Amino acid sequence: QVQLVESGGGLVQPGGSLRLSCAASGSIFSINSMGWYRQAPGKQRELVAAITMSRSTNYADSVKGRFTISRDNARNTVYLQMNSLKPEDTAVYYCNAGGVYQRGMGYPRDYWGQGTQVTVSS
Repeated sequence: QVQLVESGGGLVQPGGSLRLSCAASGSIFSINSMGWYRQAPGKQRELVAAITMSRSTNYADSVKGRFTISRDNARNTVYLQMNSLKPEDTAVYYCNAGGVYQRGMGYPRDYWGQGTQVTVSS
């Protein structure tokens, strides 16, 4: 079984910064894509940013220029550096690992973290 453990959420003032981390553990052979999604109260979960194994990235328009996603393939860890935070960034942020190949399994699976709260407020 694969587990995703997130950290780095919290309360920050508008204009501030936070860095989220998500580490995947288990009998992992490779992870195709890692990303961050968020869900605000009363809204659907939406993609924030994603990064492939070759480090190709994709960002939501609302975070371009403010957020940066990166990953450490050797540690199966993905990071989200969030700068110039706005109140509308307030949400629960979920880590996603897509296309996870585990040792001994011939097909990929997707996994989610438990979520970490990010609150931007003065």
